Amino acid sequence: MRSAPGRNVPVRPPSTDQAVWGPPLFVLNLKTYPAALGAGAERLAQMLEDAGRAQGVAVALSPAFPDLGRIASLRSIPVLAQHVDSVDAGAHTGFVPAEAIAAAGARGSLVNHSEHPLSGAEVRDAVRRLANAGLVAVVCARDVTTARRLARTKPLYLAVEPPELIGGDRAVSTARPEVVSGTVEAVRAVAPATHTLCGAGVHDHRDVRKALELGAEGVLVASAVTRSDNPRAAIEELLSGF
Repeated sequence: MRSAPGRNVPVRPPSTDQAVWGPPLFVLNLKTYPAALGAGAERLAQMLEDAGRAQGVAVALSPAFPDLGRIASLRSIPVLAQHVDSVDAGAHTGFVPAEAIAAAGARGSLVNHSEHPLSGAEVRDAVRRLANAGLVAVVCARDVTTARRLARTKPLYLAVEPPELIGGDRAVSTARPEVVSGTVEAVRAVAPATHTLCGAGVHDHRDVRKALELGAEGVLVASAVTRSDNPRAAIEELLSGF
């Protein structure tokens, strides 16, 4: 049986060394694109670590769960799970408890991505469980209203990503700049220590630069790199926006 979300558990702060986590921060979500699985994930992790070091930008990678432990053991950059469940470690086949993420050597997890949404209570519980395991939460929100509500969980990062723009040709920072600036203001009002990331349709250095101008403290990117014919060049192009 799943544990009831939102229960009171002791929390210990996750490690949030600024040299590792920024801000600013560039997060690359590999999702489960075929070219970003297995050996492909290893290559992308190497590219990201090298490019981040060369350009002096804090970077993090979120590979598919089967690759999580291996990538975490190979690379020094933060590795994030793509999802976490509000369950204790135990008899939960197919679920991903925070303890499994920690045991794999990862440093945190995305929470509530639009492709794997959670209820508000589950988000609160997931952030609490991650913190209790010493892990960082990167909470995703679809709009300003949702960002304001979820910022109350006080994650290290909150990424605003309108679902209709994810994987598209228009970046939220240019197509709907008010969503980015509005989220930054809403998050600062509720949780001043939480940093806002900009996601959805971020493709090049201009999109990154615009997001930073609007107050975001980093970006969450996927298809611009994972679907590129030259992912190394795509990573370097995006990082140049910082």
